[in-house]
Order: sequence, then C-alpha cells, then structure tokens
Amino acid sequence: MMSDTTMLSELAIATRQRRTFAIISHPDAGKTTLTEKLLLYSGLIRTAGMVRGRKGGKTTASDWMGMEQERGISITASAMQFPYKGTVINLLDTPGHQDFSEDTYRTLTAADSAIMVIDAAKGVETQTRKLFAVCRMRRIPVLTLINKMDLPGRPPLDLMTEVEQALSIHASAVNWPIGSGSDFVGIVTRADSRVQLFSKTMHGGSTKVETDTLPLTELGAHSRVSEEMLAQVQHDLELLDIAGNPFTREDFLNGEVTPVFFASALTNFGIESFLDAFVELAPSPGARSADRDDGTELTVDPIEMPFSAYVFKLQANMNPKHRDSTAFLRVCSGRFQRDMVVKHHRLGRDIRLARPHSLVAQERSTVEEAYPGDIIGIINPGVFAIGDTVSLTGGFNFKPLPQFQPEIFARLRPTDVGKRKAFDKGVTQMAQEGTVQIMRSLHDQEILIAAVGRLQFDVLQYRLRQEYRVETILDALPFSCSAWLDGDPSTFKSPSASMMVKDQRDRVVVLFGDQLMKTIARDRNPDHVLREMG
Repeated sequence: MMSDTTMLSELAIATRQRRTFAIISHPDAGKTTLTEKLLLYSGLIRTAGMVRGRKGGKTTASDWMGMEQERGISITASAMQFPYKGTVINLLDTPGHQDFSEDTYRTLTAADSAIMVIDAAKGVETQTRKLFAVCRMRRIPVLTLINKMDLPGRPPLDLMTEVEQALSIHASAVNWPIGSGSDFVGIVTRADSRVQLFSKTMHGGSTKVETDTLPLTELGAHSRVSEEMLAQVQHDLELLDIAGNPFTREDFLNGEVTPVFFASALTNFGIESFLDAFVELAPSPGARSADRDDGTELTVDPIEMPFSAYVFKLQANMNPKHRDSTAFLRVCSGRFQRDMVVKHHRLGRDIRLARPHSLVAQERSTVEEAYPGDIIGIINPGVFAIGDTVSLTGGFNFKPLPQFQPEIFARLRPTDVGKRKAFDKGVTQMAQEGTVQIMRSLHDQEILIAAVGRLQFDVLQYRLRQEYRVETILDALPFSCSAWLDGDPSTFKSPSASMMVKDQRDRVVVLFGDQLMKTIARDRNPDHVLREMG
C-alpha cells in the first residue's frame, strides 16, 4: 500500500512536470501550424499536415471539425497532451477568429501560460490585443513568438517596439534572427551567443529541420551568411545589449516582461529551440482561487488539496462514430483516477467520472490517471454545464467563467417540419456548449438564437446539417444589443425597434436595434430596470 507521503511526493513531481498553455493569435498568424509542429517535435506525429495543403488530403491534427478543415481556420478549442524532454505538455489550441472569442476566453481560464503568435509582416493585430488583455487580466504569463520569418516582413526591432507600445509590456529578445524572408537562415541565442543555422529539407516543413550549431564568433566564416547579414545581426545585438530590456523568469511569471522568439513554423526554423525554452520558462500548475459556499474565498493548492476540477468546455459529436457529448475538465488539484466518484457541486450529488479520455483530433485514448494541469474529457450524459465544479471534498466553486453579451440575433427554423425533433435536440446541444444562446418568444411559439459573431451562426447551421441531418433557414433580426428586464413585462413601454423574449432560464430579455433605443427605453420606464447581459 502506497503511503500518504509517497503519494504526495509523486503528486508533487507530476505537477512540477506539467506545462499547460494556450496559443493565442489573430487569425492567420500561423497558430494552428505552430500547434502541428510542436506535435512533430514531441514525436507524437511523424509528419506534419500543412494547413495550406488541406485540399491535398492532409489536415492538421488539432482541427477535427469538417468546417475547420474546409475553411482552414480553428473554430473550436482543442486540447492535446504530449511528453517533451521530461515534461508533460497540455496544449490548448484556441480559435483565433473574433466570432469565437467566448470559447477562447473560457479556454484561457484553463491555461497557466500562453504563447502569443505574431505575424512578422503584420505585427500586433486587433484580436491579439484583445486576447493579450485577457491574459493580463487573469495574470497569465505570455511568451511571444514572431512567426513567418521565412516571408517578407517588418524589421525585428520595429516588431519588438510595437509589442511594447501596443500591449504595454516590456519585451525581451531571447533569440535574434539571422536574415529574413528567403534569407532567413538561423537564429542567435543571446544568453550564450550560440548560433543555429537551418537547412531546408526535401520534405519541406513536414519533417524536423537540419541544424548546424556554432559560436557567434564563427558566423562570418559560414558560406550561407553574407557580410550584410552579419553586419545587421551584430548591429542589432549591440543595440539590444545597450537599450534592450533585461529578462528574468521572475519578471516573466509576474507578467512584467514577455520573452520574444523569432521562428518560421512553416519551415520549422527555430521551433525546437523555442519549445526547449518554453518548457524551461513556463510555470507548472499553481494555486487557484475559489468561492466557499459560505461566501468566503478559498485557495486551492494543487498538491495539498484532494482532487478538484472544473468544466471549461462542452463539445458534442467530435467523432461521428460515438455521437456523444464530451465535457472538458481542467484538473486543478490532487490526483484523478479513472472511474472515481466525486461530488458534483451544482447538482449536489455524487457522480462517477466514467470513460475518461484524452484527445488528439478524433483519436481518443483512455486516461487511467491525471494530475493538476491535465485536461481530461468525460462523456457527458447531460449532467455537466460549462463552469461546473467537481471535487472529492465539496463546499466550494471555482470562479465563474466569462460570458459575452450577444450582438446578433436571428430566427432559425428547419426546412422540413418532420425534422423538428432532431432540430430541437441539435440547437439545445449547441446552446449547452456555448456555440449560441437560445431565446424564445414570450409565448414559446418560435425559437430565436443569439451569438457574439455571425460565423457562429454558420457553424450552427453547418453542424445541424452534418451531425443532425437538418437543413435550416436563418432570418437575421435587426437587433444589436440586449438587456435583462426586471419588472412586469406587460407594463413595459417598448421602443419601436425592440422585442421582448425569454432566455434559457425563462428570464425576460429585451432586444434593441441599437444603444440609443436602449437609452430611450430606460427613460420611458423608470419603474423597470434594464440589466446588462453578461
């Protein structure tokens, strides 16, 4: 029988080995390509499926939905685990498109650090700023990878300056590029002045890149480095030594500085050294805050506290063969064991965590045990909702997950009334996942749907067609904001461009054409309260 001390020791070691992180970026910065290359260098896959080559048959391992494969974008957040040089990495690949930012924000709550991917030609873009702000708000340390160095781009020093100015954080270059565009041939690691020169392989970026390592002092003698390239590197490194920001891991963990790396995920140049640096710098899982049932705050220590976790994502029909719903849980403390019985805090009863699994694309592997930082998938027989807390002890809940106010609204109906049952099941399932919000007219005669972005409606219709065999008609509604109504709806004086509906909890919601209409409604109804949704 294993002693309590031995179990705690094993738990502490396993926890220290974990690195759980999310990749954030603006669309098309190369985030999904980077994800694929991390799997390549971990040995989890032998060849990388290129995003741009999807019509040829290969698709990236992290994108499983057919619509993602067709459009070449990430729509849902994927969770993958792989070993790398003595660590266990839990990678959360998130949607970059702003229409799916709510899914991304929820996923960021499960991360202990983040990798921010920036396009070397475009710099810091809109969605990058928003996601970085969330990381800062949640005190998540961020590593910066300036990607696509193999293509024409902006000067590295300009990119560093923009990161600092746009995101209000110190940036410190860990490595520095040698050349750019078609002349991008290597990187210099500043800490030890070692150079890595890369050679393109005949397989392109689908296999590991060949690397020559040498001291910086010998760079000028290498045939692949011109005098102009050498002079530029020396000039930039001198500037960084004089005026650049110093780097310490403590400042990074405190969110005061972001370490910056240069690479090309497409060609694999710089990816392995970046991954090596990541496992050294990124934090292992730490303590998390929760609210006790009595209203006081609790600090959940990952090692001292028995098993606890929370649901940050639901996803149905990930594999058409299974036709089920998966709840993704972030383990926050203690050791998880297959089929363990835990307390479901919202339902107030015990449940068995049966059939736990991990996922890479559509491949499922049974999980016998898991540790803080790990992400596990549990088959959801209708008992889990986003934000649910489960534990061995009970008596608390992890902090609520962020919710967004919907900005677009529509009527949705099946083209074939005989498919109504399948239609209702599909829409209800996707509302539980957070893909859309369901609203109904006050007399329950029609279904309305609400979302943060238009692309969410496209996903809804696509999945109803692919997973439930239901074709639908969507009619957009002329509303752009909403509020909960406190007071008697029968005496509420509605402006012309407004509509009253009920949400999934039967609360009355007023939809408005614009913010002006909401202001007019407030002025007309002093005895009613319009509360912001969120």
